[in-house]
Amino acid sequence: NGRSPGPIDRAALSTKRGPHSTALKKNMSKIKNVVFDLGGVLIEWDPRYLYRKLLPDEKAVDHFLREICSPEWNLRQDAGRTIAEAEDELIHRFPQEETLIRAYYGRWEEMLGGPIEETVEILSELKDKSVPVYALSNWSAETYPTAVGLYPFLKWFDGEVISGQVKMIKPDAEIYLHLLDSFNLQAEETVFIDDRQDNIEAAEKLGIKGIRFTSPGQLKEELWNLEIF
Repeated sequence: NGRSPGPIDRAALSTKRGPHSTALKKNMSKIKNVVFDLGGVLIEWDPRYLYRKLLPDEKAVDHFLREICSPEWNLRQDAGRTIAEAEDELIHRFPQEETLIRAYYGRWEEMLGGPIEETVEILSELKDKSVPVYALSNWSAETYPTAVGLYPFLKWFDGEVISGQVKMIKPDAEIYLHLLDSFNLQAEETVFIDDRQDNIEAAEKLGIKGIRFTSPGQLKEELWNLEIF
């Protein structure tokens, strides 16, 4: 994850953007609500952090996380399948890998790389400005409470939609509609921040403004463009 280059120089940015920037910002200034993805935006998460400790080399790690505890397998837990069911399915197929399979959730906290501090600072600034902030994340219902215990800023949101709790998943349209309906948000007044392009495109199809997260500095500048800062 990238790191913020420091405070945004509003005057310099305004000068660089030329005479059309004021009109552009006027058209974009209706955004009122900011929605954050969590993993990859506010929290670093990567199963490799764990499996590099358990397997001999990167090739073995890549194979295990591609062919056994794959992203597709993990996504089903994010969509609401229980960890017990998930483990049973894989251990039945790969009994020789039982110890490594059980480590995925048994040592799940070791996959966390910690908060992305500069993005947490942006979240804090938005709260200080009384901007409504929400979370929309693909996350297992069984592991999310652990994350809340580890990271107090997860309690700062005005509302949250966690995929495993609602048994819906990004990028399916229904989870975005559930967010809007649950908190009485208007799509055209809402911006959604995510590190995956498919999730951003799904939001934009529903009229939600999308920001593909690449670094905290890039995020802050794009929020500045929307007159949120």
